[in-house]
Amino acid sequence: MTEHDSALDAVFSHLMKLDALGPRIGKAVRRTFDMLLDGQHTGRYRWEQLHKTEKTHCGTLIEINLQREFGFADGDVLDYSIAGHEVDCKYSQKLTDWMIPPEAVSRLILGLWASDKKGHWSAGLVRAREEHLNPGRNRDVKRTLNRTGRAAIRWLFKDEPLKENILLSLPDDDTDAIFRSTSGQKRINELFRRVQGQPISRTVVATVAMQEDYMKRIRGNGGARTALRPEGIVIFGQYRNHVEAAEALGYPPHGPGDSMSIRLARKRPHHAGLPSITLDGEQWVAALPDDPPEMAPPLPDIGPLGKS
Repeated sequence: MTEHDSALDAVFSHLMKLDALGPRIGKAVRRTFDMLLDGQHTGRYRWEQLHKTEKTHCGTLIEINLQREFGFADGDVLDYSIAGHEVDCKYSQKLTDWMIPPEAVSRLILGLWASDKKGHWSAGLVRAREEHLNPGRNRDVKRTLNRTGRAAIRWLFKDEPLKENILLSLPDDDTDAIFRSTSGQKRINELFRRVQGQPISRTVVATVAMQEDYMKRIRGNGGARTALRPEGIVIFGQYRNHVEAAEALGYPPHGPGDSMSIRLARKRPHHAGLPSITLDGEQWVAALPDDPPEMAPPLPDIGPLGKS
């Protein structure tokens, strides 16, 4: 019978109070991957594009970003002091494959796993008891959880969705076309031409543009909004009425910093039953595949937006 662990209970309860549904931990993990990839300056968006030393540094960055997010106090021996108890933070690229150092034996482990490719992350607590550990075989005597130890993990969150890096889900033909040009503006135009009806984050925009003024590449006055209007494509930004317009057309809401492109068509009899919005005094719907391209209406920056 497993001995009751009041310290693990206290840390578990404290973490769940801080992050009941997991968005803050997930945000810290997403931030870590984005920091390592550094897409704005490198154009990288896949884990496989990282150098070995960068992958090794991932665990340290997750530890730092979690501490920044939650304000955990430093531990005397281990990474954190949470609810008055020492906790070591560990990350591994394989679920539960955490490397536990000698000083953390018998202590609490906050273990994390995440995969950008799979789009999931997990976090759990476990006491690194001797009976939970495999013998140490590497030079620095770090150890891993055995079957009993893995069974003893108390999961805070398991296989939670990680905010998507949309570039990972695109067909190769699309990513090749997006990154083919040496012009940051043309790459952004191609991104919003090919990826429609899905939220696109600032990080993805920065990765594709690879420029300091990457958000400028979306706007009108020479940006993607100007370039794509003749094709009927509008780019809804984070303005409240832009988000409401996309939702009124039947698309999922996009969050702060996100953008979404949609090809529009003037509402005609064959569009009966489709949701529509009012822009520039006319009714518009999300274009059907057979609708010919037509000049898209301008989008308002602020103020009320008519819907029907």
